Amino acid sequence: MYLDQQEKENIFKKHGKDVKDTGSAEGQIALFTYRINHLTGHLKTNRKDYNTERSLVKLVGKRRSLLDYLTKKDVLRYRAIVKELGLRK
Repeated sequence: MYLDQQEKENIFKKHGKDVKDTGSAEGQIALFTYRINHLTGHLKTNRKDYNTERSLVKLVGKRRSLLDYLTKKDVLRYRAIVKELGLRK
């Protein structure tokens, strides 16, 4: 998967403080969500791609740990990013 610089900047601009704010939890969660959605689409057509499946599981775990961190740090920021990305129903 190739994610070009412009798409990354758009993600960080929308979910972070600015384009250069690549370290914020919200920006990282948004980037992981984008990549998870892409890999999920790939796995729907390539069911036996086990390396991609493993990468997807690792990404979901990373996103989960960041969401847990954000829950402990600031619940309002957690609720905002979950609502913005549509992670919970």
